Amino acid sequence: MKPSPTDKVYPVARIAPILRSLEDEGVAASDALRRSISPSQSRSPATRVSLNQIIECYRNAIRLSLDPFFAYHTGLRFHVSSFGMYGFAILSSTDFRQASRFAEQYQQLAFSTVDIRFKEETDYAVWTIEPAPLPSVDATLYKFIVEMQFGIATSLHRDVIAPSFAPRELHVTYESVAETKSYAAVFGCPVRFRQKKNAFVLDKHWLDGPAKLGNELTYLELIKICDWLLDQMQLRVGIAGSIREAFLINLAQPTTLDAIARRLKLSKGTLKRRLREDGTSYRKVVDELKTQLAIKYLRDTDLTVEDIASSLGFSDATNFRHAFRRWTKKTPGEFRRPSKSSQRFVA
Repeated sequence: MKPSPTDKVYPVARIAPILRSLEDEGVAASDALRRSISPSQSRSPATRVSLNQIIECYRNAIRLSLDPFFAYHTGLRFHVSSFGMYGFAILSSTDFRQASRFAEQYQQLAFSTVDIRFKEETDYAVWTIEPAPLPSVDATLYKFIVEMQFGIATSLHRDVIAPSFAPRELHVTYESVAETKSYAAVFGCPVRFRQKKNAFVLDKHWLDGPAKLGNELTYLELIKICDWLLDQMQLRVGIAGSIREAFLINLAQPTTLDAIARRLKLSKGTLKRRLREDGTSYRKVVDELKTQLAIKYLRDTDLTVEDIASSLGFSDATNFRHAFRRWTKKTPGEFRRPSKSSQRFVA
């Protein structure tokens, strides 16, 4: 299931380069983030933002920046390190074709406003770029999203392949709003307007060089992490994601279906219906969340079973143990990491 425009699933790092570019023009963070998030939230790595909030930041940039090529210049500020494990997996790929396939397959971890596709032709390769089909994306915003993606693509290719990388040419579906020569000077290659698709075209010889930082074992380990990250993203998606978020706000207190429905401004019947449409139920969502949290506490902390039971809203450890066995078919002790006092070292 793809995130909806209101699902808060994307790292706040997605908008950090926009803030830096606007700050360089003297724009205050509060203005750059208007109708999106607060400046303090923008500084917290724990903050997650929605597609709607990212788009609102784009709108602010369009309104506030004096740079006609702000989107492209800001895209160049994104680097592989901007995309966490997704970026590191690209760096660890053993060849650039593998990196391209990975980038396309796992794009949900990096790109929220576009759909990208990679294809090789006889003497060139091409990335097609399609902005998300949302009513909020008008012609101005469409152009902004495409040109930012061109900047991001150029920067990532330079990080991964060579600092001297430049695309062969760029295709866009819209009309030119400046002299064609101006576009070519800024983008470093010919730009063709009124094309059928937005395309980032590169010569194939760029794909044939050695991947100096490639490491197959590291790449395979990072793939596992990226799979886990996609799973975690799915936990925040849809009505079930809204329930998890509401439940986590006050984990230790009993939270009923009625209370969640009121928080989400839905009737109880509507909430149950929407959960059925997603193939789940309130009890299933809550049990899955408690299971994951309990396992994490058992594996990653020294909290007692009694403390874990209390933190998850159980009246006592016995009830928690019964529930845990029902969820996992195992006891909490079978997931417990060895305590430091019980670890033995063999000389």
